[in-house]
Amino acid sequence: MTRLTHISAPAGVAPSDGYTHVVTGPGRLAAVAGQLPFDEKGSLVGEGDPAAQARQVFTNMRACLAAAGGTFDDVVKLTVHLTDMAHLTEVLAVRDEFIDTERPPASTVMQVAALFLPELLLEVDALAILADDAP
Repeated sequence: MTRLTHISAPAGVAPSDGYTHVVTGPGRLAAVAGQLPFDEKGSLVGEGDPAAQARQVFTNMRACLAAAGGTFDDVVKLTVHLTDMAHLTEVLAVRDEFIDTERPPASTVMQVAALFLPELLLEVDALAILADDAP
């Protein structure tokens, strides 16, 4: 049984496609800083390849969530920053490898002018609600 409640179609709001409008639940809030496509040694992964960069970003996020005692099932909000909206389909396809697509988190996707290095194609941050007994 899940602790989180997903409200995909609040009254008066069009149903979503690929995200949930509202996610609530009891527990502790965990804020995961924007994750970038660097491996554990700090090397860029997937230069010029949005899918490879997204896979590394979500792999890093999974490690951050685990360090807090959580998983992607605990994520209530994702914010995706893209330098080019043309990469959205590839990035969301990778995201869907990590999240429960039947109960997706609330999400925001936006294009940004640049990230701190020109080789970076995306950055993703998250909010999660962890069980009170998570480490």
